[in-house]
Amino acid sequence: MAKRKNNNLSMGEALQEFISQNKLQKGMDRVNVRDAWKQMMGNGVNNYTTAIELRNDTLFVSLSSSVLREELSHGKSKIINMINEEMGKELVKKIVLR
Repeated sequence: MAKRKNNNLSMGEALQEFISQNKLQKGMDRVNVRDAWKQMMGNGVNNYTTAIELRNDTLFVSLSSSVLREELSHGKSKIINMINEEMGKELVKKIVLR
């Protein structure tokens, strides 16, 4: 039987270690970006958001309102900066609104 390590880790440190050892960070980033979008945009935009997907460094957002899509397209760079700031790292480089 293998010996147990006697290192005391906090729950957060243990989870981060588990995520990094199992290469789950990309999946966590995908979930966290969705949460960041919902938190930043509020109910007004979220009511018209049908899908949010992060592929590589591009965020794909599907909207059911063409008027809202046009309005948000004018502020893409600001949205990218806000999401990256919320995530704490340069994760999104491009946004595609559909």
